[in-house]
Amino acid sequence: MKTVQLTISGRVQGVYFRAFTQKQAVKYGVTGFVCNKGDGSVEVIACAEAAKLEPFISWCHKGPMMAKVNKVDITEPLITEAFSRFEIR
Repeated sequence: MKTVQLTISGRVQGVYFRAFTQKQAVKYGVTGFVCNKGDGSVEVIACAEAAKLEPFISWCHKGPMMAKVNKVDITEPLITEAFSRFEIR
């Protein structure tokens, strides 16, 4: 299992980014969470095997139809929480 933190910038709030991200996470078998940040970005903590994370991360670079993703920063999170599902926070 691998865990990554994505910080997604652009027009990503107010376009159902979190709801669509949750749907994609369920589709790919990814656990973790998605939340809006105060600076207008969206944060995603995603946990899965590398083969499942790759298509999910690829989707996050595009987002839903109304979004305009300008940048995706990928780091290793400081969170060591175990996730059983993917939730919107």
